[in-house]
Amino acid sequence: MLTKEQVQKFEEDGFLLVEDFLAAEEADTLRRACHKLVDDMIPEEHNTVFTTLEMKRTSDDYFLNSGDKIRFFFEDGARDDKGQLKVDKQISLNKIGHALHVLNPAFRKVTFSEGMKSIARDIGLVDPVVCQSMYIFKQPGIGGEVVPHQDQTFLYTDPMRLFGIWIALEDATTENGCLWFQPGSQKPGLYGNRKMIRNPKMGEEGEPTTVFTCDAPKYDYCDYIPVPVKKGGLVIINGEVVHKSEHNRSAKSRHIYTFHMYDQSNTEYSKDNWLQPSKEVPFTPLYSTTPE
Repeated sequence: MLTKEQVQKFEEDGFLLVEDFLAAEEADTLRRACHKLVDDMIPEEHNTVFTTLEMKRTSDDYFLNSGDKIRFFFEDGARDDKGQLKVDKQISLNKIGHALHVLNPAFRKVTFSEGMKSIARDIGLVDPVVCQSMYIFKQPGIGGEVVPHQDQTFLYTDPMRLFGIWIALEDATTENGCLWFQPGSQKPGLYGNRKMIRNPKMGEEGEPTTVFTCDAPKYDYCDYIPVPVKKGGLVIINGEVVHKSEHNRSAKSRHIYTFHMYDQSNTEYSKDNWLQPSKEVPFTPLYSTTPE
């Protein structure tokens, strides 16, 4: 799948765009699978809002225990003060996570495809396991901002062997919230050694389930560049490269499927991470798993 030049560019920049990873019909299949999930979802059973803004960040049991389930997270502002949806449920969600790659056949097929395995081998992964997956909507007009961050903050491994796969299921543009990167910003490592961990005081009154080990650093390594992606394109993301996405103020949504994997060969996955494998859904080896 990848040339030596592409691998070199990925290692230099910390991210790489791979055009036309999925055919249009394959992308549409994932969108249809998601539409059915939302169609079957009862909003009253799922009351968690998701935002990356720390002053509003929700940290509850619904989120903490979503690693082996398919759960639904609403956009901030999608409900009124009585808890009722202000818009149709198909355009009310921020994301669905975090075990789509295991529990839904359409997403499992793409995640464990031969093309995906080839990419992992090309970037040097020896024994990768998939630890979480998400469908992110970026709803038209209300799609939330994703603040600058490093994925390694949320899924810490020692050494850093975490990688994200981000697939556009419709065109991602500068107008509807494409990714922005700081090329090369992975080179200094994890800024401030900042991590989001399970709260040691969890269970005490008023305590959230997760906390950060320190304040957010200022990511000033270099300027951001936008990375528009055509439908079916894929972006490989180093776990320490700084990236973000803006609000979607446009009339067009920006649906994507994304998942994270880490190379467990000679690597320790932190027991403090919010996401932990369960007996029902252990972290799934990429190479030994056959799509259903």
